[in-house]
Amino acid sequence: MDIGWIASLIMVGIMIIIILSITIPMDKKHVIRRNGKIDYEKTKIFLRWNVFDTLTLCLAIYTILCVQALNLLISFGQNVENPFVQFFTNQSQAWTIVTIAYLVMRLTNTLKSVKAQYGHV
Repeated sequence: MDIGWIASLIMVGIMIIIILSITIPMDKKHVIRRNGKIDYEKTKIFLRWNVFDTLTLCLAIYTILCVQALNLLISFGQNVENPFVQFFTNQSQAWTIVTIAYLVMRLTNTLKSVKAQYGHV
């Protein structure tokens, strides 16, 4: 592996530790569980903007910046042997997948919460 891939993997590891250190306490504090499953009727956090949404928005902006930096580097004739191209390629792929996965999970949880709280009306 070249230096760009290694730097990117280190960056991903650091960012995952930061994300988990924010989300795990938030989940334990605000998500109400019954028998190991989320009680959507009592859990109100899915119906409002929360810290994880802000974190995901920042992550999406970071991903856009990485993709644009990669686009500029490729436009200027750089190839995969450039460490910056390696770094931005890895960052763009990793965080695009994470952001889309979170979007799907967030929509699913929000719809389940809306159904549980307002579906009986």
